[in-house]
Amino acid sequence: MTGGKPTPKGYNLITFPDPVYCGRISTGTGWRILDEFSMASRQGLKDVVVVLTDVTKGKPFKFEPLTIEARDCRFLPFVTVVKDGSEVAVMNMDPVMHDIQAYETSQLGPRVLFNTPLPMNPHHKRFVSAESHEHLAGEPVTEVIHMTKGRRIFLMQCGFHAYMESWGFAVDNPYFALTGDDGTFSLTDVPPGDYTLMVWHPGVGTMLQRKVTVTEKGLSNVDFDFKAPQGRRSVHEIEQNPHYGPESLGKVVDIRPTLQRQVP
Repeated sequence: MTGGKPTPKGYNLITFPDPVYCGRISTGTGWRILDEFSMASRQGLKDVVVVLTDVTKGKPFKFEPLTIEARDCRFLPFVTVVKDGSEVAVMNMDPVMHDIQAYETSQLGPRVLFNTPLPMNPHHKRFVSAESHEHLAGEPVTEVIHMTKGRRIFLMQCGFHAYMESWGFAVDNPYFALTGDDGTFSLTDVPPGDYTLMVWHPGVGTMLQRKVTVTEKGLSNVDFDFKAPQGRRSVHEIEQNPHYGPESLGKVVDIRPTLQRQVP
């Protein structure tokens, strides 16, 4: 991705529940950052979905059910690939309540896939501090992903903590990949033929595609170049305002980044 790393989205923790526990990952000034872009030193972009389309034959399409965790007030992983019609399990590992709201999205607008509370393990301590690192698995919620024809993208958010996001991309063949930390990917055992190779990242929004030809026992190298989004990307941007700081609650709130101090 060229053009530098975009300005991250910032969320004021006192405007959401559980600012002390969720503030264990924060800026130290009461803000939580949703860091959508993980980039290597040479502009390599992680978590890009790569999928080959127009595939009519090839290796079997076996798909293991996915599990997404709510951990430290994050949905992990941030980007997943699913098979349409397959199950997705979501599990709460935190000592605070979360709520799953999932939408499929396209140029036609969003449609709700499911909306359900995410249970907390009853053995968690009732009160948590900024030092709390306890993770206990709650009862998993299992949902089946049914996408409307022509749609591939869905977003899962927490109804209590808006900075918790996980994006999914639905595929219909086994020739897909997620780019690694350095932005690279590989697709193997592709039968010879002409295809369209498509790439997508949720923070960029647009899909790039390119025609590729696969030969018998051949190797094809393909590069894609995303342009970084510019300008104001969201209403959620970090602004230091005493009217919206922890002191505005009228009491001492212990919001400390004991797990990770984020840098805007």
